[in-house]
Amino acid sequence: MSTLTDLLAEHTKLSGAAADHLQLVVAEWQLLSDLSFADFNMWVPLDDNKFLCVAQARPTTAPTAHPEDVVGSEVDNEEHPQLRRAIDESRICREEDPRWHLGVPVRRETIPVRLGTQVIAVLSRSTNLAVPRVPSPLEISYLGSAADLCQMIADGTFPAPEPSPDVHTSPRVGDGLIRLDPSGAVVFASPNALSAYHRMGHASDLVGVHLAPLTRSLIGDPFDATEVAQRMRLALDGKPSMRMEAESRRGAAVLFRALPLRPRGQAAGAIVLCRDVTEVRRRDRALMSKDATIREIHHRVKNNLQTVAALLRLQSRRLTNPEAKEALAESVRRVTSIALVHETLSMSVDERVDLDDVVDKVIPMMSDVAVTETQVSVRREGGFGIVPAEIATPLVMVLTELVQNAFEHAYAPGQRGEVVVHSERSAKWLDVTISDDGKGLPPGFSLERTDRLGLQIVRTLVDSELRGSLSLRRRPRGGTEAVLRVPLRGRR
Repeated sequence: MSTLTDLLAEHTKLSGAAADHLQLVVAEWQLLSDLSFADFNMWVPLDDNKFLCVAQARPTTAPTAHPEDVVGSEVDNEEHPQLRRAIDESRICREEDPRWHLGVPVRRETIPVRLGTQVIAVLSRSTNLAVPRVPSPLEISYLGSAADLCQMIADGTFPAPEPSPDVHTSPRVGDGLIRLDPSGAVVFASPNALSAYHRMGHASDLVGVHLAPLTRSLIGDPFDATEVAQRMRLALDGKPSMRMEAESRRGAAVLFRALPLRPRGQAAGAIVLCRDVTEVRRRDRALMSKDATIREIHHRVKNNLQTVAALLRLQSRRLTNPEAKEALAESVRRVTSIALVHETLSMSVDERVDLDDVVDKVIPMMSDVAVTETQVSVRREGGFGIVPAEIATPLVMVLTELVQNAFEHAYAPGQRGEVVVHSERSAKWLDVTISDDGKGLPPGFSLERTDRLGLQIVRTLVDSELRGSLSLRRRPRGGTEAVLRVPLRGRR
């Protein structure tokens, strides 16, 4: 489906400023839809006297009047005459009689979207009348606030020119709404808003109370208390505010956002959206504590593995048997490779590993081993990217074993050469090729029947941990290459 930006660019000649303003309207209009108990569609005029729908919003507070997707459809003046009328008269237009749409009675209204002196689009507001509604203080307050905001759109004063970066995470109408009169006194508070203030420590009703000083007295942090109260006062003066979170003296966490109501330039008070996020923050803190615990575990595992490696080195120095010393050296290398993965995980917040960083630490370690026995260098090509923790350790183990296998068996003592670790990543697969320019595979070699411990470890890890495939083959120009394919789809 085309986005609002795509549709505007393809079908209109609106300026960048006009397109940006329409983006702001769309960012805010879920608030309008919920307050109005109605669907909103945005229409832009076309050259052939038609209108194109470029965006659509449905209410969360009432049944939709448009269950079908309207974005991308066109209407003419005969189908929807109020669209042209809203532009020509530059005012909100209402239908006298409902119309039937898909078997449902719908009342339609149109709101011109003004930018400066120009009407650049029209909003249609469609209310589903199939469900009877009994007027209540909540509905009256919602509809009154919606009427003021819609008039501000027609005036060109809402939304504010500066985009709010947190509009999508701000409290919504259903979270809690408070209507203030021009003096800052509460004239209506929804049940959820009352509950939020009860959690903060205010046990009585809010109607008639001046909200800014009350809120300031309930918030524990003096700076936050002053900031929230100031933003409410600024809204009464006509200045919108961004979302802010504060914690009460009783430990309740609440999100606030204040919006001015100034239809036709006349001060009509403000609305304050609030949401009790105490339980959300409690779960966030629990997750942060759990993440910190997991990172600490990885850190301690890394330290323990390094201790094991140090003990193995001490034991190796006491041995005189060359085969035993070599076996312990290989064990030290394997333990150190695993420790590097845990070191990376100890600094990760999402149990994911930057494998390029780990491999870049492992390769110098492998090169050090190579220098003592051969004149072979190691080089990495391509990128491994970010991988989940569950495959990082076995994958690093497989890579180090294959590189070590090339050092030990591809080159004679003192021979020069190069081992290349090449990786390519797609959406589904991680393909790794480890190639050398050594003497190649011996005649009759079989990966399945080999008795080399390193290759047996590799086969086990590839089959059971990585669920991938591995093959060893001769290179056309001499040497050997190990081809590893690891599936990525289905992993986090």
